[in-house]
Amino acid sequence: MAKVPAAAVAASGLVGGYAIARWTRKRPLGGAALAAAGAVAAHGWNRQAGAPAATGLTVAYVAAFAGSHPLAKKVGAWPAVFTVAGAMAATSWAVTRRAA
Repeated sequence: MAKVPAAAVAASGLVGGYAIARWTRKRPLGGAALAAAGAVAAHGWNRQAGAPAATGLTVAYVAAFAGSHPLAKKVGAWPAVFTVAGAMAATSWAVTRRAA
């Protein structure tokens, strides 16, 4: 089975969590998707770069989620989600690539 990069899982979790919450109108369902993707990504980060990097990237993931809210007030919801997802993917890629 092909391994999906943790960077892609994290970005997909941010985008997918928002999409699920928006289209189902059930924010807890979107939060569950966001948390599940975060857990999968954290496992991948730990395997690829170790516990300290995984901890830092998990904190960045939560910060990206939190930061999307005030950013959405300035640029709109979807642009904010895509911005933080892209930033999270780039950060994840940079940290895990350096560890490889």
